[in-house]
This record gives sequence, structure tokens and C-alpha cells, in this order.
Amino acid sequence: MWKTLKNAWGIKDVRKRILYTLFMVIVIRVGAQIPVPGTNATYIKEVLDSMNQSGAFNIFNSFTGHSLDRFSILALSITPYITSSIVMELMTIAIPKLEELHREGNEGRKKINAYTRYLTVVLALVESIAMSIGFGNSGLYGTNGPRWFYIMVSVIALTAGSAFLMWIGEQITDKGIGNGISIVLLVNILSGIPEDLGVLFTYFTSGKSIALSVVIVILIVAAILVIVAFVVFVNGAQRKIPVQYAGKIVGRRTVGGQQSNIPLKVLTASVIPVIFASSLMSIPGMIAQFIPGATDYTTFWGKVLLFLSSNSWFSTFGTQYWWTVFGVLLYILLIFVFSYFYTSITFNPTEVSENLKKQGGFIPGIRPGKPTSDYLNSVLNRLVFIGACALSIVALIPIIVAGVFGVSSVSFLGTSLIIIVGVILETLQQIEGRIVAREYDSIF
Repeated sequence: MWKTLKNAWGIKDVRKRILYTLFMVIVIRVGAQIPVPGTNATYIKEVLDSMNQSGAFNIFNSFTGHSLDRFSILALSITPYITSSIVMELMTIAIPKLEELHREGNEGRKKINAYTRYLTVVLALVESIAMSIGFGNSGLYGTNGPRWFYIMVSVIALTAGSAFLMWIGEQITDKGIGNGISIVLLVNILSGIPEDLGVLFTYFTSGKSIALSVVIVILIVAAILVIVAFVVFVNGAQRKIPVQYAGKIVGRRTVGGQQSNIPLKVLTASVIPVIFASSLMSIPGMIAQFIPGATDYTTFWGKVLLFLSSNSWFSTFGTQYWWTVFGVLLYILLIFVFSYFYTSITFNPTEVSENLKKQGGFIPGIRPGKPTSDYLNSVLNRLVFIGACALSIVALIPIIVAGVFGVSSVSFLGTSLIIIVGVILETLQQIEGRIVAREYDSIF
């Protein structure tokens, strides 16, 4: 990795792109420190802590770089854009007109990207209205002037902040290094790591001798490295399906006959299943925060919220045994469901089989057509099952740590860690690609 960065720094074009990306990262972090005008700073932490007892905002807060703690102008982060992108992918498959646009090439994709931007603004507007009104009723604006005015200012600031981050992401993709939206998400997650490390260090070393504290710190670092190694292995694991292309004789030469492969990743759906599952289970808890009396955990519906809240599973394991078991099983089930669902809409074995047949390709030992489609489908199902198991393990690690040891949610484990590893590897691959392209240009 360091060798790649050193080589990249010696190339003027790549160096300019890296510096541009770093400048945009600084802009993002500065914007995350600017609070929404009119908010009462003394109320923000108290209000969010009381609303986050169920853990409903943990993942959202991690993806915003803890901007939600300060209720900054970038508190919505790029979550509206991520949601709108996923929705547009689903609509592209469900709506024939959008599918036609997708097949038109660059021009069609430009129109779909424009629709995604419009949908992002709409979603940001809806989310900002809900957050401004809900938090405003909890005392976020204190007694400053007419509340409706500050709610309107908050809605405008939050929506503009989300649109601004979307623009930054596109600029990084165009003028910087890596996928801009992924870089923004990576920066937000990394910004919360120092605080989480401080919480872990304080918890495990308070009241202990220096020697024991050193041993504990070493064990924590070793555990983190093991988890990182596991995530890197799972993220890069893939099954290569060999493909043979038929050769044909033209004159005295044989044309074609090359060998290739179809790479199928174990994490075909990446972290989308975990994000979907976590979001779906946290929605009732987020809504309940704005309903008086809904979070009374002594009632039946209150226990249902505990059952859906990952923060309460292992912290209340002794007193709420069955609720914990049901909650974990539902969470794992949703991860599996979304893994198979998202993979089915992003990889079509029948379409791949038809393309291979048209190009004169075949899988050795498998007949073209439906047998090839069935074979790819069976291999994909096994890979998705393994990937869903790996996602479930990684997703449960921070929940277990937070519940058993009584510490806050750890942002550099679980889903966030998969995102960090994936984005870093993707960015390094793009840098290496630009270096190789530069070398080819110099040769020719």
C-alpha cells in the first residue's frame, strides 16, 4: 500500500487528484462542526442521548460522522443519496422505461443519475422536516423566538447540507481519487474512531494497574487486527467460474479459443443487506421516540421495541432472554433475505448464460443455455449463503461488545469496518490503475 502511494505521489496528475480529495475531506470535516442556526447547544447532547436509549440512531449517527451529536448542517450526511441510489436501482428493474434508459449507455445513465439527484433532494427534505419537528418538540431550539421559524431554517440547512455533500461526492469522483460517495462515507466513519477507542480504553483500564492496562490494550488491538484480517479475507473472497470460448479457423489461423472466468464475490451484495436489515429494525424505535409514552419498556409494545433494538439484546440478556433470542434471529433472517434479494436483482444468471452463448463461450463440462444458468444459480446461492453468514458474524460483533461490556456502539467494527476495508481497497486499486495507465501512455 505504501509503495503504491509513493509511486502515485511521483505522478503529477495522480498527486493533484489526491490533494484535491484531501482538500474536500477537510471541507467535509469543517462543515460537520457547524451547527444548524438557532439550535440550543446545551440541549443537543441531552436530547439525543435520551432519544438514543434504544440504539435507533447509532448506525445513522456513525454514517454522519457524529454530525448528528452536534446537529450540524451536515447531520443528514449522504444517507438520502444512498437510499435514493438503492431505490433507483430497484426501480430500474421494475419499470421498463428506466430499464431502457439503463441500456442506452452513457446518455441513459446520465438521465438516471439526474433522477437520483432529484430523489435525493426530496428524501433529504422529508428527513429534515421529520428531524426538525421531532427534535424541536424535545427542546432542541430551547425558547428562542418562534419555533416555526427555526424549524424552517433547520429544514433548509439540513437539505442544503445533504445536497452539498452529494455534490462533493460527485466532484471527488470526477476530479479526485476513488468513488466520491464512498469516500465521504469513509471519512464520516473514520471520524468517530478516536472517540470509540477512548471509550474502550477508559472502560477496560479504569481502576487497574499499569501492567494490566497495557496487557488489556494489547488484547484489544490484537482482537481488532484479527477482525480486520477476517473482513479483508471475506471482502476479497471470490469464486472464479472458468469460461472457454470456442475457436474458429480463418484461413490458416485459429481465431478465438481464449480462456477467461466469471468472478463471483462471496459478498455479492456488499454491506447492503446489513444496512437494510438495521434500518428496517430501527425504524419503529425512531418513530417511537417522537410518540409520548411509546418507549415505556414495561408494556408489551415497549418490550417489542426492546426486541427490535440491538442495543438492548445483550445488555438485558439475563432478564429478557427470549426477546434477545427472537431479536437476534430476526436480524440474521433479514440479513439473509436481503442478501438473496439484492443479489438476485444485481446478477442475472439467465442473462449471463445468454451472453456467453451469443459470444461462443461455455463453462467446461456444462452445456450452454439453461444448464449453464442453473449451474451459475446454484453456485451463486451457495456463495450468498456463505456471505450472509459472514455478514451476520461481523454485524453481531459490535452489538455483543456493546451489550456485554456496557460500552457505547463501536463504529470501527461490524458494518462500518466492512465499508472501511472495501473503500480503501477500491481506492488503492484505482490509484494502481491510474499508475499503470500512465506507464502505458508513456510507452506509446
